[in-house]
Amino acid sequence: MNRLRSTGTVAGLAVLAAMVVFPLYYAVAGSLMSRDDLTRFPPALFPTSLHTSSFGDVLNAVPLARQYGNSILVSLVVVLGVLVTSVLSGYVFAFLHFPFKRLAFGMFLATMMVPAESMIIPNYLTMADWGLINTFPALFLPFLAAGFGTFLMRQFFLSFPKEVHEAAKVEGCGHLRFLWQILVPLSRPAIGTLAIHSFISSYNHYFWPLLVTSTPKMQTLQIGLAQLNSVEERAPDVIFAGVVLAIIPMLVMIYMFQRHIVRGLTAGAVR
Repeated sequence: MNRLRSTGTVAGLAVLAAMVVFPLYYAVAGSLMSRDDLTRFPPALFPTSLHTSSFGDVLNAVPLARQYGNSILVSLVVVLGVLVTSVLSGYVFAFLHFPFKRLAFGMFLATMMVPAESMIIPNYLTMADWGLINTFPALFLPFLAAGFGTFLMRQFFLSFPKEVHEAAKVEGCGHLRFLWQILVPLSRPAIGTLAIHSFISSYNHYFWPLLVTSTPKMQTLQIGLAQLNSVEERAPDVIFAGVVLAIIPMLVMIYMFQRHIVRGLTAGAVR
């Protein structure tokens, strides 16, 4: 019975894994197929021959290289801002004592419950009042702080024994030194997890860049993919090639920080 149950579990997990991996596989395979392979019925699952010309067609159809660079730059700035604000605010809520601390932390948590769509108009009006429409700051300023980041870092910091902080104070270690030289190196799992989350979230923004940019030189990659869908409507191989190029940075980020993902998400949950 146990053996049968174990076999069923493995089979179920294999099916789920196949469902997750298949879209990624077919995007890569589709970018290498000919248009005949993609448009025939039933559709081909494997390329009969490799066609790499679709990647060149992507760059000719839309200014994808510039949009690619814009997305990477904006996402890296957002990651840096989120890490700085989250580490500092997480430290404050974990180790410092001040009036209404619980209330302030509750307000941070409340921001996680506010739909992002409800903040679009206030953020847009703020960017317009500051004269930042169609500039790089408009693309990243509203996202430099995140309630989730504060929550994650605070919970991770609370997982450390209080004796670590007390010993540092006895040795004359100030707040910034304790944070920079002790906590940050020990918190690489949580920082890596937060970096991946922030990068992917910023990288995948579509509506906000569409709203605050009006010239091709300021547009991001997600806008380019939408343009590609309209320009190359009858060229699915080109669209697949654009998708493959778009997911490369996310795969690189996950590969770089994969060791820290599970530990970063679970370590702060046990206290």
